[in-house]
Amino acid sequence: MTNALLLYALPIVIGWILDLLLGDPDFLPHPVVLMGKVIAFFEKRLNKGKDKVFKGAVSAILLVAITIVFFFFLIHYSDKLPIICAILIRSIFVFFFLAGTTLIREVRAVFKAVDRSLDEGRKQVARIVGRETSSLSAQEIRTAALETLAENLSDGVIAPLFWLMVGGIPGMAAYKMVNTLDSMIGYRTERYKDFGRFAAKLDDIANWIPARLTAILMVIASGKLKTFKFVRKYARQHASPNSGYPESALAGILDVQFGGPHTYFGEVIDKPFIGENPRPLTSEDADKAIKINRISEVMMIVLTIAVGAAARYLIFWT
Repeated sequence: MTNALLLYALPIVIGWILDLLLGDPDFLPHPVVLMGKVIAFFEKRLNKGKDKVFKGAVSAILLVAITIVFFFFLIHYSDKLPIICAILIRSIFVFFFLAGTTLIREVRAVFKAVDRSLDEGRKQVARIVGRETSSLSAQEIRTAALETLAENLSDGVIAPLFWLMVGGIPGMAAYKMVNTLDSMIGYRTERYKDFGRFAAKLDDIANWIPARLTAILMVIASGKLKTFKFVRKYARQHASPNSGYPESALAGILDVQFGGPHTYFGEVIDKPFIGENPRPLTSEDADKAIKINRISEVMMIVLTIAVGAAARYLIFWT
C-alpha cells in the first residue's frame, strides 16, 4: 500500500517541480517531439488520394494504441526495479508530459516584445500560436497570447494530470499523442479537414472533462465566483466544444474580450467573440493570468494526488 502511494504521488510532485524549474529545455530529447515526427511521417505518406478520412482515423487509432502499449510495458517493467528507479522513471515522464512553465515564459516574452515593437511582438507570438501573425495589431498579439495561455492550462497541465489520474503514465502519454495529433492535423483547412477529422474529434472527447474542470479551477482560483455566469454564457459560443471554457473563464476574470476572426494557413476562420469589453490589454493582465494559471496548477496537483490516493486506498482495502 505504501509503495503504491509513493509510486503514484511522488512522481507527480517531482515531475511538476521539474517543470516549474526547467520548462522544456532544448538540450533534452523530448518524447512529444518524437510523437510529432511520427505523426508527420504518417501524414506525409497517407494524406493523399482517396479515403483520407479513413486513413486519418486508422493512423490516429494506431498511434494512440502503440503509445498506450509502449508505456504500459515500460512502466510495468520499471516497477520491477528498485523503487527509487521506478519513481525516477515515472517522474521523468510526468515532467515531459506537463507543459505549463514554457508557455508562461513565452507569454511573458510576448508582452515584453510587443511593448518594444509591433514587429517583435508578431515574431514572438508566432512561436506559440497556429494563426498567421504578420498583420496582427498589438491588441491582437496580446489577446492571442492570453487565449493560448488559457487553452494551454487545459491542454498542457490539467488534461495530462486528469488522464494520469485515470490511466497512470500510459493514460497521460496517450493523451499527449491525441493532443499532438490535433495540434498538427486537426485543422479545418483544405489540407487537413479530411485526414485530421478523426484526430480532432478524438481530441474533443479527451478534453471534454478537463476543459470544464480547468474553467472551474480558474474561477475558484480567482475568487470571482460570479464568473461562472460569464462562462455559461460564452463558453458554448466558441467554435471548439472545449476551448471556450478556459478562454471564457480567463476573459471573464480579466473582464476583456477574446475571440474574433483568425487566419490559419491563408484561410480566414471566423470565431465568435467572448466578452463585450474590448479594453486594451496590459502587462498587469498577463501577470494576473499567469497567477491564476499557477494557482490552478497547484489545485489540480492536490486533486490528482488526493483522488489517486483515495482510489488506491479503496482498492487495497476492498
